[in-house]
Amino acid sequence: MARENYSDLLAFMAVARERSFTRAADQLGISQSALSHIIRNLEARLGLRLLTRTTRSVSPTEAGERLLRNVAPRFEEIDSELAALRELRDKPSGTIRITATDQAIDTILWPKLSKILPDYPDLKIEFSSDYGLSDIVADRFDMGVRLGDQVAKDMIAVRIAPDMRMTIVGSPAYLAGRPLPTTPQDLTRHTCLNLRLPTRGGLYAWELQKDGREYQVRVEGQVTFNGIYPILDAALAGFGLAYIPEELVQPHVAAGRLLYVLQDWFPTFPGLHIFYPSRRQSSRALALVVDTLRYRGE
Repeated sequence: MARENYSDLLAFMAVARERSFTRAADQLGISQSALSHIIRNLEARLGLRLLTRTTRSVSPTEAGERLLRNVAPRFEEIDSELAALRELRDKPSGTIRITATDQAIDTILWPKLSKILPDYPDLKIEFSSDYGLSDIVADRFDMGVRLGDQVAKDMIAVRIAPDMRMTIVGSPAYLAGRPLPTTPQDLTRHTCLNLRLPTRGGLYAWELQKDGREYQVRVEGQVTFNGIYPILDAALAGFGLAYIPEELVQPHVAAGRLLYVLQDWFPTFPGLHIFYPSRRQSSRALALVVDTLRYRGE
């Protein structure tokens, strides 16, 4: 294949990854008809069908899967080297893609990174709010955020927050006239607000600790969310008990809008860490973001 046709491979990879001509065309900044023409010409030159198209979906053929699996990493290596060359300039530049929960973005990442962005106009940050345990390599993120005990051992991890204490809270209106739970098992007799994790598809079991004992309680309730902030809002509105990080509920507890329940069972987990592949070549942009987010006991 002539070198001038390498752009056709990039177009194919975009469609294969997005499983959509529409999304791939938007990503590439070209029309859908132009993208379809590029793919047809590529398939004609190779003499192979690379994509299976239906009215509802697009998926790679066996040949397409092989091409994507073997060629995509080469282009990523080229992108990485070009990014490294751009980093030779005086100031950090390029895009750093980060996947994290909305809480981590709202309370840690954005407050810290927003302070440095005016000083580095060539630096771009892309946040992706996600409660799933994303594969940052497969999903092409530069870094992710997880609790310290959730980071894979082949990753470089840097603490960005102190240990996290989880709490159980309810509004005075909800608790009025109801017996307070005295054991974890009592939670099963209360209306609770559930969190659904996209990775496993199941409801998050509340993890509790006391005197070296650990319990996981699967609670029931009328409402399930996929984010922590709607759960907090529902708890404030009196729709049930909620399992929420202390950092988010403490102001509401201090103001009397929420009350702690089973306080002697509250668990503490290793604090949030940013993590990235150990084999990833560190760029000035990545190093700057890591240093900015690093927890220093403040």
